[in-house]
Amino acid sequence: MGTLTLPPCFNLQEDCKELRSSLKGLGSNEKKVIEILGRRTQAQRLEIAQAYQTVYGESLHKRLKSAFSGKLEKCILLWMMDSAERDAILMHELMKVGGTKADRSLIGLVCTRNSAQLYLIKQAYYTMFNQTIENHMDGTDSHFVEFQKSKWAFWRSSESKVKEAPKRLVSVTKLLLALVRGNRPENTPVDRHIALNDAHQLHKVVIGKGGNEDTLVRILCTRSIQQLTATFNYYHQHYGRELEQSLTRGGCGEFEQALRYTVMCYRQPAKFYAEELNAALGGAGTDDDALIRVVTTRAEVDMQYIKLEFANESKKKLEDMIANETSGNYRYFLLTLVGPGDLGMFSPRTSNGSMSFYSPRTSNGSASLQQSAGSQNGSASYYSPRSSGQGSFQM
Repeated sequence: MGTLTLPPCFNLQEDCKELRSSLKGLGSNEKKVIEILGRRTQAQRLEIAQAYQTVYGESLHKRLKSAFSGKLEKCILLWMMDSAERDAILMHELMKVGGTKADRSLIGLVCTRNSAQLYLIKQAYYTMFNQTIENHMDGTDSHFVEFQKSKWAFWRSSESKVKEAPKRLVSVTKLLLALVRGNRPENTPVDRHIALNDAHQLHKVVIGKGGNEDTLVRILCTRSIQQLTATFNYYHQHYGRELEQSLTRGGCGEFEQALRYTVMCYRQPAKFYAEELNAALGGAGTDDDALIRVVTTRAEVDMQYIKLEFANESKKKLEDMIANETSGNYRYFLLTLVGPGDLGMFSPRTSNGSMSFYSPRTSNGSASLQQSAGSQNGSASYYSPRSSGQGSFQM
């Protein structure tokens, strides 16, 4: 369940008019812009951007970029992007930074998207960077290319300058590549015999008595979520502990930790993101990149569940932590997306967290911007494929 607080009705013409008024001149009314865009679904935001371009002959995204700066600029530009494109940019930035922390976040992004969603991300990635995610990930084509000048100029200067990414383990790269290829079937019937056999195979590999890392990668990356859930249940029944616990027994290397994050994303995505937010907010300094990434990608999906898990883990409310660790209109925007709410009303999900936030590609490739049944709570349809010009940023 998302955390957006939506107005009783959506008036496209009025939104465009108020945005134009708030963004004109030397001093923009940032709070008014946040109140409008921070309380609109993805489909509505795309519609607003298209209408603004049509009526006023300029890109809303370029106007936002000139009006905002710093962390707030990055946050609102990501929020306004098409979701597949946003995920592609976030993955690109994480691979530029590299390291175990970035790989953890990559696993979170990939494991909480289904095969159709990954297909759209890979399309967007290739369009933006003129290379495939797989080639970038395994180092085959690791140069960083410029965004397409016309369409992506509003984002380019927001990119942070980073040093060359550290090398990762071959086994972790193998896992990431298998995950991003999106070979997991969706909604297939559960085969109990395969689930039991997979549970035994996983145990043999974990205790070092058979198999190898390829077995772990194959099972975790080619089985449906339902099939994996049955496997994890059998594992617990037969061996008395969760697979995540077994992976971290007797010391935990980088590959084992990556596997643990993968399993957690499948089983308890809200807990995974709560841990990421706790790490971003609970350290000596705030990790704003992680905070922005989680809030902008999960606010319309499962932020209510993440807030509950966050409170269970840290004994503090997420909105209180954000209020304490951020300031100004940046804080106001984050809190607008995270929203208030009685956490006691909700229970955490243990599914894959993907929900129905992508719209599958139709046969003719046209865009399908449909709100889900829960859109009044902000859980709007998350991805929508783009037809020629529809839903894309006009410059």
